Amino acid sequence: MAGFADHFSGVAQGYAAFRPRYPAQLFAALAGVAPANDAVWDCGCGTGQASTSLAAYFARVHATDASAQQIAQAEPHARVAYRVAPAEQSGLPDGSVALVTVAQALHWFDVDAFHCEARRVLQPGGLIAEWSYTLLDALTAPAVAAVVNAMDTRLKAWWPPQRKHVDARYEDLAFPFAPLDVGSFEMESEWTAEQLVGYVATWSAVTRFRAATGEDPMVEFVRALTEVWGGAARRQIRWPLVLRVGRK
Repeated sequence: MAGFADHFSGVAQGYAAFRPRYPAQLFAALAGVAPANDAVWDCGCGTGQASTSLAAYFARVHATDASAQQIAQAEPHARVAYRVAPAEQSGLPDGSVALVTVAQALHWFDVDAFHCEARRVLQPGGLIAEWSYTLLDALTAPAVAAVVNAMDTRLKAWWPPQRKHVDARYEDLAFPFAPLDVGSFEMESEWTAEQLVGYVATWSAVTRFRAATGEDPMVEFVRALTEVWGGAARRQIRWPLVLRVGRK
């Protein structure tokens, strides 16, 4: 697709296995303020982390992503219809959904064009919810978080330029909707060291570093993580969400 910068097709399988899950409380809150619970569009759905959770609250989830490889790895669900489509051209009818969601993907879009498309497909009074997350916390093992932070610093030059919007908490991106406060949320997981390694390996900067240098930054990351992990089988990992919700 013209203009589509694909950073994740090569790690789609790892993305499906190792990306963290969003909290159920977030989806319950969105369903509680949406004008209806018939249909939702999950844009930039990846492998369906948000799509399948939305299906617990909405009768039909239209889940789209510009990456065919991501869609191929998406988690099946009876109420989720996956389809390859760019964010700016959903193919959905006018006024057909009560909610549009974008989970950790808005920064890859032509944001103004996407927002026009979202307004077109939203029902009157429909909602849009956009969220992202940056680096993690390991509350009982701060040295683990420090190793992840060091990896981010090492790869700083290899992050795609759109990453700056995540670092800015989306405050530098337009939001032409009436803001609505639905609360604050965070993701939490009890992870093994192997799961944390798998997650970091899905970073777009890791893929770009390998392609440009021929070296694998994960080798040093695994060594450093092993040194600080300690004797625990699992560690509690937390990602605060940056969330903005608005009404059409």
